[in-house]
Amino acid sequence: MADLREDPYPDVYIGGGFSDPSEPPSPAEPSEPTGPDLIAPDPAGPSEPTGPGPSMSSPAAPGRYFPRFPYFSSFPYFPYFPKRRGDRLLGVVAVVTGLVLVCHSLVPNTPGNLGSLLETVLPWTGLAVPVLLLAALVRRSVPAVVAALLLGAVWSALFASLFLGGSGGNGGGGPDLTVVTHNVNADNPDPAATARTLLAADPDLVALEEVTDEALPAYRESLDRRLPHSVHIGTVALWSRYPIAESRRITIDPGWSRSLRALVQGPKGPLAVYVVHLPSVRVGASGFTTGRRDETLGALVRALDEERQQKVLLLGDLNGATTDRRLQPLTSRLASVEGSGGTGFGFSWPAAFPLTRIDHILTRGLTPTDAWTLPSTGSDHRPVAAGLGA
Repeated sequence: MADLREDPYPDVYIGGGFSDPSEPPSPAEPSEPTGPDLIAPDPAGPSEPTGPGPSMSSPAAPGRYFPRFPYFSSFPYFPYFPKRRGDRLLGVVAVVTGLVLVCHSLVPNTPGNLGSLLETVLPWTGLAVPVLLLAALVRRSVPAVVAALLLGAVWSALFASLFLGGSGGNGGGGPDLTVVTHNVNADNPDPAATARTLLAADPDLVALEEVTDEALPAYRESLDRRLPHSVHIGTVALWSRYPIAESRRITIDPGWSRSLRALVQGPKGPLAVYVVHLPSVRVGASGFTTGRRDETLGALVRALDEERQQKVLLLGDLNGATTDRRLQPLTSRLASVEGSGGTGFGFSWPAAFPLTRIDHILTRGLTPTDAWTLPSTGSDHRPVAAGLGA
């Protein structure tokens, strides 16, 4: 038996004591030592061929002698214990989601307007952050935790500004104008109750879309009392606290009469107000169908390019999110009040569980001070409102 000493080499642990690795083994030392920390051979004999040394992959195999390393065997990065497959999967999901956030503009729009569909739901990628972080914590995987936190940082860089609150750009006072827009739904069962919900915001301007001839008297009866000036063209209408100097239909969709322009004499000068309802989009077997909406949007942009008023306000149902690249020609000319004055995403559709914001208030020459959504009405959309410094 080799001479046992007191722990001069703490990294070489041999059951029962420590030996000097520089000394050759004693010839008298048994070839099969036993001890409290070594696995004894199976009396029935080995069940598999033995090699020149112990098997590191199967330390408890019969006929093997393998020192117990209680610390190293539980450490996930010990060379003989590779990273777990689940940890790698969490990391891959975090990296792919981060790439989608950063490179969404590179996703092609053909076939099926895939890029536009992705950008419409892009804010929802943030749900991956808490899910991945919780899974990483349950698995006690430090790399997966880091990957989830990095994904959270990327998502925050894109969307955190929406949660910073209003700009307060009116010198700390109240807004000069409070405006509301609402797709009231042609099948709204209670137009009068819908109008009362909108009036609870104490608006100066109210724009409605999908106004039917049957429901118009109910809206007039409620709104005219507080907002005496109004114009109604086709299926869109505008009520105003301030005089409407002129109004006309803007022909952006020849097949429909659902857009108008009005010149409102606001508290600090005239402003051009557009009320617009763009054609619907659909998600089906052929993909995300936006062709008609995009054509109408192009006509609307051309009409805005001809607008000579410095202050412009656009209210309506655009059937698209401002993150959708197809709306970029419009959002490059007018600013979204939700992006600069809101707190959150302001999702408006569907009303029961809003998934995206397709109802918008866009401005030029006006300063958003606040933006919010109103309670649900009898419509499948939620009303959206904003305070503006004129």
